[in-house]
Amino acid sequence: MYFVDPALLTPSWGCEQQSSVNTMFDPNLLSTDMQQWLLNYTEKLRAHSAQPSHDELFGKDLRLRAQWQPVLEELSQLGPDALQLRCDEAQNLLHENGVTFNTYEDDPGQMRAWQLDCLPFVISTEEWENLEKGLIQRSRLLEALVEDLYDQRQVLTQGLLPAELVFTHPSFLFPAADSTPPAERPMVIFHGIDLVRTAKGDWQVMGDWTQSPSGTGYALENRITLARALPNLYREAPLKRLAGFLQAQHRCLASLASAHREQPNIVLLSPGPGSPGYFEHAWLANYMNFSLVEGADLVVRDGQVSMRTLGGLKQVDVIVRQINDPWCDPLELRGDSLLGVPGLMQAARNGEVEIANALGSGILEHPALAAFLPQLCEFLLGETLQLPGRATLWCGKTEALETLRSQPDAWILRNVRQPGLVRPETLSDQEAQDYWQAVEAQPYLYVAQARVEAATTPVFNRRTGEFDAETVNLRFFSLVEPDDLRKAAHERQYRIMPGGLAWVGEPGTALMASQIVKDIWVMAPVPQPHISLLRQAHGPIVVTRDGNDLPCRVADSLFWMGRYGERLDIRSRLLRETFARLLQEDQTETEARLIPDLFTALELGLPSAEQMEQVHTEPSGRRHKQEYILLRNQLLELFDEHQTDGMPWLFSHFLRNCRAVRDHLGDDAWRTVNTLRQIFNDMPRTQGAVGAQRHLENVVTDLAAFFGLCNETMPHHYGWRFLDLGRFIERTLCTLELLKLALLTAQRPGIPLWEVVLATTDNFTVYRRRYRSQLHPLAILDLLLFDETNPRSVGYMLKRLGRQIERLPHPDATPYRNQETRLVIQATSALHLVDINQLTDLERSEEARNALSQLIDQILDPLSELSNAISHSHFSHVEAPRQLVTMQNHV
Repeated sequence: MYFVDPALLTPSWGCEQQSSVNTMFDPNLLSTDMQQWLLNYTEKLRAHSAQPSHDELFGKDLRLRAQWQPVLEELSQLGPDALQLRCDEAQNLLHENGVTFNTYEDDPGQMRAWQLDCLPFVISTEEWENLEKGLIQRSRLLEALVEDLYDQRQVLTQGLLPAELVFTHPSFLFPAADSTPPAERPMVIFHGIDLVRTAKGDWQVMGDWTQSPSGTGYALENRITLARALPNLYREAPLKRLAGFLQAQHRCLASLASAHREQPNIVLLSPGPGSPGYFEHAWLANYMNFSLVEGADLVVRDGQVSMRTLGGLKQVDVIVRQINDPWCDPLELRGDSLLGVPGLMQAARNGEVEIANALGSGILEHPALAAFLPQLCEFLLGETLQLPGRATLWCGKTEALETLRSQPDAWILRNVRQPGLVRPETLSDQEAQDYWQAVEAQPYLYVAQARVEAATTPVFNRRTGEFDAETVNLRFFSLVEPDDLRKAAHERQYRIMPGGLAWVGEPGTALMASQIVKDIWVMAPVPQPHISLLRQAHGPIVVTRDGNDLPCRVADSLFWMGRYGERLDIRSRLLRETFARLLQEDQTETEARLIPDLFTALELGLPSAEQMEQVHTEPSGRRHKQEYILLRNQLLELFDEHQTDGMPWLFSHFLRNCRAVRDHLGDDAWRTVNTLRQIFNDMPRTQGAVGAQRHLENVVTDLAAFFGLCNETMPHHYGWRFLDLGRFIERTLCTLELLKLALLTAQRPGIPLWEVVLATTDNFTVYRRRYRSQLHPLAILDLLLFDETNPRSVGYMLKRLGRQIERLPHPDATPYRNQETRLVIQATSALHLVDINQLTDLERSEEARNALSQLIDQILDPLSELSNAISHSHFSHVEAPRQLVTMQNHV
């Protein structure tokens, strides 16, 4: 058993500073398993570094830091097995909530979720007070610097900052120069700071994020997840809460609006579902009650920024951008940008819209600034810089370039105009020669940063069930106090989020490159009360409902989410039935098989004549088995990720539209989407027919659960109506095509194929209850074509489509019916006016078959045009051309 002398375990705070609180943390009170974990951890510390270095859990002489006491005591009571289960539960919660951070989500196999460590990064109260002061000073310094760079530029004229360093950086926006906001509106409202703890125990800043700082949503999600997975620990630990910071952020952004102060229209501008942090964008928009928009949702008209909605243009007061400076306005900045809003900069200059953070603040992310910040802090604030940055060389200085040449392996290089770092030792001789030539040709574009040896922190290894010693990066967040927003710059105060986001990796590792993240716990002297972003309103509020203010892009995505979801459902059902028939049919009766017709329904080609000819050369005993394998493999191609209209392809389109409307979906519905995503992620690329059936059954049931939850939780207003329209347009088209195949064009029509149609439409039970066991074409037509009480019948679906279209907004003030209404009436009329007597003898009468074929085509044709008509009326944003330049005639 592991016993430690309590005298060696006196609490230590911060960087080996003893706490003023006379507290003893005796690890012998911990469980045997916890003591063994601590013993093994100390061994790993010795193996991690030959020289003693700072560790977050143990201080000098194996002194356990007192801030870890509530954490270790709770984990000790859980025991190894329970702790493993809680860690697995935390990961399951993240999976259910869809916390992802990969760059592209179109490929289901590439989706990654956070691996959240159940051990937080713990900071003591005393240490936080000093760290907080340094972070606040840094925000004050950067705000003073950016205002000077875009206004008087004293730091350049005084020689404190080289002009080449500033003017050659892509984030210095010349269109923003000399047009800074008034002094009462700071350029940097919200600021992210990356830090590491060095091996000596000091804090060192690794970088600043001022354009679109990310991580607050992930930090709060991590905190909520740990609170659910380890409720006792979260409830008992005296840690500072995060929600108050986000509440202040919301008040700060609302205060920016010069008009509509009581109900400002605040939007979060995102690059879209393909961006790495889109989960956080949707999460924050939902949590902060912002509209989540993309560049195409916004337009500048008459100098004002407006959001395209179903009810027309709605003025935007504040934009919280998640797009970097150069991409925000293709008119004045990068002309090739498809993410921004043309004219946005001019609208901001005129004060018609507020942008947080202001365009041009990206210059503060220049890595070379770290070499000049100590002198700039003295000049701009009259103070000594409290939080130093990593040692940095700007290669534009001759002496810096000479230092770099003499010690190349001690530095990491980067080009300020290109992403990524360059480690000289990883380059070949030719690559190194080419790189140094590039540095010497344009030295002002290159920065060298010193390598940093970081402290260690404990990370729970879910595989081994032990604590590992790892290095981590941390990100904290700063915010202008809402009440000080319009004060003079020297009077503004800042607040720091009492927590943040940590991720495992060597110093400087990008957040998105890490596999494991940690929550940051800042301990408080006493337990803190729970804070909710929802607060009591003082006085009346404007009651609103999702309606005309729904962005057109959201309506479009909901519509196509319904179409792709229904298409995926029908394809899954039909493919499941095809596998079942392939497994059940008598292999010796090839001429009577349904497989060719089912392949036609799946729009899948049969094996080639050469392949079939080769199979037929096999002996009789092997022939049928080889034919079965050939057909099975052909069906399994629909599970190939690269197969157009295959299952992963359909799901990727469904998922992309779901992500585009994440803030309109309930939490339970979103968990169902993530369950579907996991099904496709885990779907083996090589599987048999039985395994494929099982996966398809899961897809069908989860899709039914998803649409059922949407129907139960989404307000039945315009957004839900577009979702419903997409579903039932797709379902009607597919049902008609199935009926056409089964009753008119099939190679082997008859009872087996009719059974497949009933099973695919989930009407087998209904048919048997109504008509017993007698299958007849006219009864099938009545059930799936005419019966308006059956949700799977064409008659019911046409009636529902017409009702939904009638209740959509109609921007054109005209007494006449619009195109989509006329199309539904046309299809419905064809169904209502058909002479039923002409369809009574489909099996023997060519006239009856022609009448049914004509009827189906008369319904299919207008429905095939209906989707385009809806898109044209509500999603296309067709606008009248405007004259951009006033022409004058001169005589």
